[in-house]
Amino acid sequence: MQKIKEVLKIALPAVAEMILYMMVWVVDTAFVGNYGGNIAVSSVSFSSEIIYTITNIFISVGISVGVTTMVAQMIGAGEKDKAEKYISQGLLIGGIVSGILAIVLGTFSREILLLAGAKGEVLYHGSRFMRMVSIGAFFNMICSILNSGLRGTGNTVTPLIVSVIINIVTISLDWILIYGRLGFKEMGIMGSAIATTAAYIIGFIFLVIYYKYFSDFKIKFKYLKGVSRDYMSKIIKLAIPSGMQEAAFNISRLVSLAFIMHIGTLAFAANTITTTIESISFMPGWGFAVAATALVGQRIGAKDYKNAREYAYISMFFGTGIMLLCSILFLTIPGLLIRIFIKEKETIILGSMCLMVASIEQPFMGISMILGGAMKGAGDTKTPFKISLISSWIIRIPLMYVVIFILKLNVVYVWVVTAIQWIFDGLMILYFFNRKSSLWNIIAEH
Repeated sequence: MQKIKEVLKIALPAVAEMILYMMVWVVDTAFVGNYGGNIAVSSVSFSSEIIYTITNIFISVGISVGVTTMVAQMIGAGEKDKAEKYISQGLLIGGIVSGILAIVLGTFSREILLLAGAKGEVLYHGSRFMRMVSIGAFFNMICSILNSGLRGTGNTVTPLIVSVIINIVTISLDWILIYGRLGFKEMGIMGSAIATTAAYIIGFIFLVIYYKYFSDFKIKFKYLKGVSRDYMSKIIKLAIPSGMQEAAFNISRLVSLAFIMHIGTLAFAANTITTTIESISFMPGWGFAVAATALVGQRIGAKDYKNAREYAYISMFFGTGIMLLCSILFLTIPGLLIRIFIKEKETIILGSMCLMVASIEQPFMGISMILGGAMKGAGDTKTPFKISLISSWIIRIPLMYVVIFILKLNVVYVWVVTAIQWIFDGLMILYFFNRKSSLWNIIAEH
């Protein structure tokens, strides 16, 4: 029972945090969709997908994972000073990378969208949106690194508070700037971009104040003055496979989006809204993956291998169970969920069919995310990367190409392909984690 409480204590705030972050995306999509229809939804969503994919590869699922793992292991080993050095060194390299990415995204927004397959009005509105949001993306990436250090210590409440602040600012400014309320000019898509950017800046300011005045776990200036080769190499050693895993998955998603663009705006809008709804459903998986990474990392650091395995399976049981409940909702009320975002009847019908197919993949997605998080906490970021590479590029993309360009089927079959991908991914992660954790048991017995 104590282990369950520890898992829930870390996981539930993380789940709530990610649900709130997804609410930013949901609210943006709903506001923009009701303001400008399919073109507006496609412009904002396509640009956002690219921004979040790039930032996730290098920061959120790259450097941040390395920081979380090493901080967790050092906390578990009782080495708080070393944990603080890892977060400081992670912030140093992460700040440099974040600055470069923000400049590239802002400067070459049109070229990036053009390369990704955007055209016409989607290209025009999307590039303007991306230029503004690239500023906010910089602060969002820094926030991700700061949050990752806190999660490594088991503190998921403060990142949750940050997400609450970001939601309040975003939703308020969306309502004001998109539609022109309270005497402000109606700004449409650009109103959404300004709201998102302002929210991330305010979230960053809050985290800086928290670290400086309220946290026992500190960013140390002496560790920011130069690069420690040993500490930096350990972060990067974990970050590269983790970032490449994210790249394998999300670049394949972007390629898939480019494929779907060829089917038409209706298919793209239905796919976007289905993805938005599904993104809410996998937040429990993400939250319990955070718990698995932190708790497994701390137990590995303390050389307590038996409990590391137990924490991983407890996290998987609860996270996957919640995602199964989402599957039931997708099957029973898909039309009601789609109608939240758009009014066009054809889009609602098509999106409902996509959402019903998406229900199949939820439990497998949960297993993959949570046990993948446990493996990362143990310092193994290579295995999840290899599995993701196979599922994304050997299964997903070839099948997607066949479905869209050869068989010329509608977007519902794209989701059938995605379900096949996640079934493979989840089963493979389960197999390799079982094999790895069996070795932990042998070590524990000796």
